[in-house]
Amino acid sequence: MSLFLLLIQLTVTIITGVFFYTQLRNQKRREPVARRESTKEMENLRRMRGISLSEPLAEHVRPQAFSDIIGQEEGIKSLMAILCGENPQHVIIYGPPGVGKTCAARLVLEAAKKSQGTPFKPNAPFIEMDATCVRFDERAIADPLIGSVHDPIYQGAGPLGIQGVPQPKMGAVSRAHGGVLFLDEIGELHPVQMNKLLKVLEDRKVQFESAYYNADDTGTPRYIHEIFKQGMPADFRLVGATTRSPEEISPALRSRCMEIFFRALEPEEITRIAHEAANRAGFAMEKETAKIAGKYAACGRDAVNMVQMASGVAQLDGRREITNKDMEWVAESGHYAERPEGMASQENRVGAIHGLAVHGSHQGAVMEIEAVARQGTGRIRITGIVEEEEMGGSGHTMRRKSTAHASAENVMTLLRSLGLADEKTDLHINFPGGVPVDGPSAGVAMALVAISALSGRPVDGSSAVTGEIGVQGKVRPVGGVPAKVEAAKRAGLTRVLIPRENYLERFEEMGIRVIPVDSLEQAMHLMLLPAEIREEQHENTGISQATLAAAASRNGV
Repeated sequence: MSLFLLLIQLTVTIITGVFFYTQLRNQKRREPVARRESTKEMENLRRMRGISLSEPLAEHVRPQAFSDIIGQEEGIKSLMAILCGENPQHVIIYGPPGVGKTCAARLVLEAAKKSQGTPFKPNAPFIEMDATCVRFDERAIADPLIGSVHDPIYQGAGPLGIQGVPQPKMGAVSRAHGGVLFLDEIGELHPVQMNKLLKVLEDRKVQFESAYYNADDTGTPRYIHEIFKQGMPADFRLVGATTRSPEEISPALRSRCMEIFFRALEPEEITRIAHEAANRAGFAMEKETAKIAGKYAACGRDAVNMVQMASGVAQLDGRREITNKDMEWVAESGHYAERPEGMASQENRVGAIHGLAVHGSHQGAVMEIEAVARQGTGRIRITGIVEEEEMGGSGHTMRRKSTAHASAENVMTLLRSLGLADEKTDLHINFPGGVPVDGPSAGVAMALVAISALSGRPVDGSSAVTGEIGVQGKVRPVGGVPAKVEAAKRAGLTRVLIPRENYLERFEEMGIRVIPVDSLEQAMHLMLLPAEIREEQHENTGISQATLAAAASRNGV
């Protein structure tokens, strides 16, 4: 019996020995193959690293200092005020694409590291991510933004996984610890990720969970116990950038952040960017030629792209100079939309007035409003405004008359109460330009241009006006007044009438006269000029100046 057991033991030993010997031989055979494959791939990688194309012009002209970021002095000042103090805050930057939001955030962090009392250390990181490309798994297998846990059941768990130990993996919020996390296009972040990010902003750490974690397992490394118990540090300052409007951003995120605005660039600023880009590319370009970029490009990135393409055209012809013809060809082939001329006519006209509006990324604009009065049946017609708008979110939507339409009805009521609109006169007020006007801020302008058309009194062409009008003739406050005042200044106008409640002391330093008004009476006195024929009836309306004065006196306007 013992001999039989000995034979069995010997057989098993021989089989086991043969098995391990075979495995060892195979491994030795594979090692040279693996080394050869690794050497081959490393050589291929080195060869690829040795090949590089010339730097794109967009990267070559990327701002390296605050002076290189054109047109955003106010936005940079606001960003520095938020991040360069003793208590930096989270911030959202609103603005159109290609105006320098990312570069400004990076430069401001460098400035903050040198500011007195700053909590940022000299090695504070700047971690940049694009919210549109953040990939994550709802099972928390992978999350490059917040971080994740690599449980032992997943492939590639390594030696710790073999021991059944879950391994926390650091995300961008932890890599930004002590510095800035720049999240571009933050308005596009997935709602699940947004909720996770809000929790991190509140706790300043990432809390991980795993069904495989055992707090009593002595085989688990100490640092993993520490992470599961105390969380992964994530104390950073968030700088989110977006091209969306504030209303489209999560209210919960906005409540945790300061908000600043980068404005759209003016044609002169885009012209400067295009001229400097041509110089850096090694091509000569006259400033008059660069103005074509300012006429067509919507932002600095567009201007650089136009110069890049125009320089390519010039190079194909063997030239080192970009001409008007090159830039015009680029504008046409790229289907760039022409920007309207910025200067406003200052002619005093009957039935024409300069109104003010805000569009896009809080950008002010001067808009023309025109009115015509004719003998008719007492109809009042207003075109070029939004008739209806929707309110509410998903599941509950309401439709109502737009605020612009309601303002127009206020003007109609006021004209009738003044005795200016009667059954023998038709009045047509129009907002030309093709873009429907929304909001109540054109109310005063509509009232003034209507009175001008009805009475024959010209409107001061060097002035613009904004403000909501009530049915009793009171001028009420509106939004976006600073941007509107800037637009009037850029258009070459000399005066702006605004609601008194919107007046700010800094308007005195803007280089244009800003006049606050309370009532339509004050606006009429400042904006309507004497008619050439004061007592004769207006040829279109049959309303005399005496009638107008009597109506104003009778109604206290």
